[in-house]
Amino acid sequence: MERRMQIRALLADDEPAARARLRRLLDRDSSIHIVGEAENGVEALQGIEQLRPDLLFLDVEMPGLNGFEVLKSISADKPRPFTIFITGFHEYAMEAFRERAIAYLLKPIEEEDLREMVERAAVLIQNASSRRAEDEKVNRLLGNAPPSMQQIVARKANRIFLMNPADAVYFFMDSGILRMRVENDTYWVNYQIGELEEALEGRGFFRAHRASLVNLARIKELRLDPGSSIVLVMNDAKNSEIEVSERQARALRARIPGL
Repeated sequence: MERRMQIRALLADDEPAARARLRRLLDRDSSIHIVGEAENGVEALQGIEQLRPDLLFLDVEMPGLNGFEVLKSISADKPRPFTIFITGFHEYAMEAFRERAIAYLLKPIEEEDLREMVERAAVLIQNASSRRAEDEKVNRLLGNAPPSMQQIVARKANRIFLMNPADAVYFFMDSGILRMRVENDTYWVNYQIGELEEALEGRGFFRAHRASLVNLARIKELRLDPGSSIVLVMNDAKNSEIEVSERQARALRARIPGL
Protein backbone atom coordinates (compact mmCIF):
# COMPACT_ATOMS: atom_id res chain seq x y z
CA MET A 1 0.00 0.00 0.00
CA GLU A 2 1.31 3.45 -0.91
CA ARG A 3 2.28 5.47 2.13
CA ARG A 4 0.83 8.95 2.37
CA MET A 5 3.07 11.96 2.88
CA GLN A 6 3.67 13.14 6.45
CA ILE A 7 1.50 16.19 7.10
CA ARG A 8 2.63 18.69 9.74
CA ALA A 9 -0.45 19.97 11.59
CA LEU A 10 -1.17 22.81 14.02
CA LEU A 11 -4.26 22.72 16.29
CA ALA A 12 -5.78 26.08 17.25
CA ASP A 13 -8.77 26.05 19.62
CA ASP A 14 -9.35 27.91 22.88
CA GLU A 15 -11.13 24.93 24.48
CA PRO A 16 -8.58 22.48 26.02
CA ALA A 17 -11.08 19.59 25.92
CA ALA A 18 -11.77 20.19 22.23
CA ARG A 19 -8.04 20.27 21.43
CA ALA A 20 -7.46 17.09 23.45
CA ARG A 21 -10.24 15.26 21.59
CA LEU A 22 -8.92 16.43 18.21
CA ARG A 23 -5.40 15.34 19.13
CA ARG A 24 -6.63 11.88 20.20
CA LEU A 25 -8.46 11.42 16.91
CA LEU A 26 -5.52 12.63 14.84
CA ASP A 27 -3.06 10.41 16.72
CA ARG A 28 -4.80 7.45 15.07
CA ASP A 29 -3.64 8.69 11.66
CA SER A 30 0.05 7.93 11.06
CA SER A 31 0.21 10.49 8.25
CA ILE A 32 -0.43 13.39 10.67
CA HIS A 33 2.38 14.85 12.76
CA ILE A 34 1.10 17.46 15.23
CA VAL A 35 3.77 20.16 15.50
CA GLY A 36 1.99 22.44 17.96
CA GLU A 37 -1.16 23.71 19.63
CA ALA A 38 -2.56 27.19 20.22
CA GLU A 39 -5.24 28.32 22.64
CA ASN A 40 -5.87 31.81 21.29
CA GLY A 41 -5.53 33.84 18.11
CA VAL A 42 -2.10 35.30 18.83
CA GLU A 43 -0.62 31.88 19.63
CA ALA A 44 -2.18 30.53 16.43
CA LEU A 45 -0.61 33.31 14.38
CA GLN A 46 2.79 32.81 16.01
CA GLY A 47 2.56 29.05 15.48
CA ILE A 48 1.73 29.44 11.80
CA GLU A 49 4.64 31.79 11.18
CA GLN A 50 7.23 29.95 13.28
CA LEU A 51 6.30 26.30 12.74
CA ARG A 52 5.14 26.55 9.09
CA PRO A 53 2.55 23.73 9.32
CA ASP A 54 1.09 22.16 6.18
CA LEU A 55 -2.33 21.83 7.77
CA LEU A 56 -4.15 24.08 10.25
CA PHE A 57 -7.18 23.12 12.31
CA LEU A 58 -8.55 26.57 13.15
CA ASP A 59 -11.36 27.39 15.56
CA VAL A 60 -13.50 30.21 14.17
CA GLU A 61 -14.19 31.80 17.56
CA MET A 62 -11.11 32.41 19.73
CA PRO A 63 -10.09 35.18 22.14
CA GLY A 64 -7.66 37.81 20.92
CA LEU A 65 -8.16 37.14 17.23
CA ASN A 66 -10.87 35.03 15.66
CA GLY A 67 -10.02 32.48 12.98
CA PHE A 68 -10.64 34.87 10.08
CA GLU A 69 -8.45 37.56 11.66
CA VAL A 70 -5.66 35.03 12.21
CA LEU A 71 -5.53 34.16 8.52
CA LYS A 72 -5.76 37.81 7.48
CA SER A 73 -2.86 38.65 9.79
CA ILE A 74 -0.32 36.11 8.49
CA SER A 75 2.77 37.94 7.31
CA ALA A 76 2.87 38.21 3.52
CA ASP A 77 6.20 36.37 3.29
CA LYS A 78 4.90 33.33 5.21
CA PRO A 79 2.95 30.53 3.50
CA ARG A 80 -0.65 30.04 4.59
CA PRO A 81 -1.33 26.43 5.59
CA PHE A 82 -4.25 24.47 4.22
CA THR A 83 -6.99 25.32 6.69
CA ILE A 84 -9.81 23.22 8.10
CA PHE A 85 -12.10 25.54 10.04
CA ILE A 86 -13.66 24.29 13.26
CA THR A 87 -16.91 25.82 14.41
CA GLY A 88 -19.83 25.43 16.76
CA PHE A 89 -23.05 26.77 15.36
CA HIS A 90 -21.90 30.07 13.88
CA GLU A 91 -24.48 31.29 11.38
CA TYR A 92 -22.18 33.34 9.15
CA ALA A 93 -19.41 30.75 9.10
CA MET A 94 -21.68 27.79 8.39
CA GLU A 95 -23.39 29.55 5.49
CA ALA A 96 -20.10 30.79 4.05
CA PHE A 97 -18.33 27.43 4.32
CA ARG A 98 -21.18 25.54 2.69
CA GLU A 99 -21.64 28.10 -0.07
CA ARG A 100 -17.96 28.02 -1.03
CA ALA A 101 -17.37 24.32 -0.34
CA ILE A 102 -14.60 25.22 2.13
CA ALA A 103 -13.27 22.55 4.50
CA TYR A 104 -14.85 22.77 7.94
CA LEU A 105 -15.73 20.58 10.90
CA LEU A 106 -18.65 21.08 13.24
CA LYS A 107 -18.17 20.64 16.99
CA PRO A 108 -18.20 18.10 18.51
CA ILE A 109 -15.94 16.62 15.84
CA GLU A 110 -16.87 13.15 14.61
CA GLU A 111 -14.11 10.76 13.60
CA GLU A 112 -15.62 9.98 10.20
CA ASP A 113 -15.97 13.67 9.31
CA LEU A 114 -12.39 14.31 10.43
CA ARG A 115 -11.06 11.46 8.34
CA GLU A 116 -12.86 12.83 5.28
CA MET A 117 -11.41 16.32 5.77
CA VAL A 118 -7.87 15.01 6.33
CA GLU A 119 -8.06 12.92 3.17
CA ARG A 120 -9.24 15.97 1.26
CA ALA A 121 -6.41 18.03 2.72
CA ALA A 122 -3.79 15.40 1.79
CA VAL A 123 -4.91 15.47 -1.85
CA LEU A 124 -5.01 19.27 -2.09
CA ILE A 125 -1.71 19.83 -0.30
CA GLN A 126 0.04 17.70 -2.92
CA ASN A 127 -1.79 19.13 -5.94
CA ALA A 128 -0.64 22.67 -6.71
CA SER A 129 -3.48 23.66 -9.05
CA SER A 130 -6.21 22.29 -6.77
CA ARG A 131 -4.55 23.97 -3.81
CA ARG A 132 -4.56 27.34 -5.60
CA ALA A 133 -8.28 26.95 -6.27
CA GLU A 134 -8.85 26.17 -2.59
CA ASP A 135 -6.80 29.21 -1.56
CA GLU A 136 -8.95 31.42 -3.78
CA LYS A 137 -12.09 30.15 -2.06
CA VAL A 138 -10.60 31.05 1.31
CA ASN A 139 -9.45 34.45 0.01
CA ARG A 140 -12.99 35.25 -1.06
CA LEU A 141 -14.26 34.11 2.33
CA LEU A 142 -11.80 36.38 4.13
CA GLY A 143 -12.69 39.29 1.86
CA ASN A 144 -16.35 38.94 2.81
CA ALA A 145 -15.85 38.10 6.48
CA PRO A 146 -17.61 40.45 8.90
CA PRO A 147 -15.29 43.43 9.52
CA SER A 148 -13.70 43.51 12.95
CA MET A 149 -11.02 45.88 14.12
CA GLN A 150 -11.36 45.70 17.87
CA GLN A 151 -7.61 45.17 18.11
CA ILE A 152 -4.61 45.90 15.91
CA VAL A 153 -2.10 43.12 15.24
CA ALA A 154 1.23 44.91 15.67
CA ARG A 155 4.73 43.52 15.22
CA LYS A 156 8.19 44.34 16.45
CA ALA A 157 11.14 42.10 15.57
CA ASN A 158 9.72 38.57 15.83
CA ARG A 159 7.09 39.43 18.44
CA ILE A 160 3.35 39.93 17.88
CA PHE A 161 1.20 42.26 20.00
CA LEU A 162 -2.49 43.08 20.16
CA MET A 163 -3.00 46.82 20.50
CA ASN A 164 -6.09 48.89 21.22
CA PRO A 165 -6.78 51.10 18.16
CA ALA A 166 -7.21 54.04 20.54
CA ASP A 167 -3.50 53.72 21.44
CA ALA A 168 -2.47 54.40 17.84
CA VAL A 169 -1.45 58.02 17.35
CA TYR A 170 -1.13 57.55 13.59
CA PHE A 171 -0.22 55.08 10.87
CA PHE A 172 2.25 55.91 8.12
CA MET A 173 3.92 54.30 5.13
CA ASP A 174 7.68 53.82 5.38
CA SER A 175 9.53 52.26 2.43
CA GLY A 176 6.49 50.24 1.49
CA ILE A 177 5.79 49.09 5.08
CA LEU A 178 2.85 50.36 7.09
CA ARG A 179 3.90 51.40 10.59
CA MET A 180 1.91 52.36 13.68
CA ARG A 181 3.12 55.10 15.97
CA VAL A 182 2.04 54.94 19.64
CA GLU A 183 3.09 57.20 22.52
CA ASN A 184 6.72 56.12 22.80
CA ASP A 185 7.27 53.45 20.17
CA THR A 186 6.68 52.34 16.60
CA TYR A 187 5.48 48.96 15.30
CA TRP A 188 4.83 47.58 11.84
CA VAL A 189 1.45 46.19 10.85
CA ASN A 190 0.40 43.79 8.14
CA TYR A 191 -2.55 45.75 6.72
CA GLN A 192 -3.27 47.93 3.72
CA ILE A 193 -3.75 51.56 4.70
CA GLY A 194 -7.07 51.69 2.84
CA GLU A 195 -8.25 48.65 4.77
CA LEU A 196 -7.43 50.37 8.08
CA GLU A 197 -9.07 53.60 6.96
CA GLU A 198 -12.34 51.78 6.30
CA ALA A 199 -12.21 49.70 9.47
CA LEU A 200 -11.27 52.58 11.79
CA GLU A 201 -13.31 55.44 10.36
CA GLY A 202 -15.97 55.00 13.02
CA ARG A 203 -13.27 55.16 15.70
CA GLY A 204 -12.21 58.71 14.82
CA PHE A 205 -9.36 58.05 12.37
CA PHE A 206 -8.80 60.29 9.38
CA ARG A 207 -6.81 59.83 6.17
CA ALA A 208 -4.61 62.92 6.27
CA HIS A 209 -2.61 61.93 3.21
CA ARG A 210 -2.38 58.92 0.91
CA ALA A 211 0.46 57.65 3.13
CA SER A 212 -0.87 58.54 6.60
CA LEU A 213 -3.90 57.80 8.76
CA VAL A 214 -4.25 59.79 11.97
CA ASN A 215 -6.20 59.41 15.20
CA LEU A 216 -8.11 62.70 15.51
CA ALA A 217 -8.27 62.27 19.29
CA ARG A 218 -4.45 62.33 19.43
CA ILE A 219 -3.98 65.68 17.70
CA LYS A 220 -2.21 68.16 19.98
CA GLU A 221 -2.19 71.16 17.71
CA LEU A 222 -3.26 72.20 14.20
CA ARG A 223 -0.95 74.62 12.42
CA LEU A 224 -2.36 76.60 9.51
CA ASP A 225 0.14 77.90 6.97
CA PRO A 226 -0.48 81.06 4.91
CA GLY A 227 -1.03 78.88 1.84
CA SER A 228 -4.03 77.27 3.58
CA SER A 229 -2.19 73.98 4.16
CA ILE A 230 -2.70 72.21 7.47
CA VAL A 231 -0.05 70.49 9.60
CA LEU A 232 -1.15 68.22 12.43
CA VAL A 233 1.07 68.10 15.51
CA MET A 234 0.40 64.79 17.25
CA ASN A 235 0.61 64.16 20.99
CA ASP A 236 3.16 61.33 20.92
CA ALA A 237 6.51 61.74 22.65
CA LYS A 238 8.09 63.17 19.47
CA ASN A 239 5.30 65.65 18.72
CA SER A 240 5.21 64.17 15.24
CA GLU A 241 4.04 66.45 12.45
CA ILE A 242 1.69 65.18 9.73
CA GLU A 243 0.94 67.33 6.71
CA VAL A 244 -2.62 67.14 5.42
CA SER A 245 -2.93 67.01 1.65
CA GLU A 246 -4.81 69.81 -0.08
CA ARG A 247 -7.63 67.45 -1.04
CA GLN A 248 -7.96 66.05 2.48
CA ALA A 249 -7.78 69.50 4.08
CA ARG A 250 -11.31 70.17 2.82
CA ALA A 251 -12.49 66.85 4.26
CA LEU A 252 -10.81 67.64 7.59
CA ARG A 253 -12.58 70.99 7.81
CA ALA A 254 -15.85 69.13 7.31
CA ARG A 255 -14.92 66.75 10.16
CA ILE A 256 -13.87 69.60 12.49
CA PRO A 257 -16.37 72.49 12.29
CA GLY A 258 -14.82 75.91 12.81
CA LEU A 259 -11.40 74.92 11.50
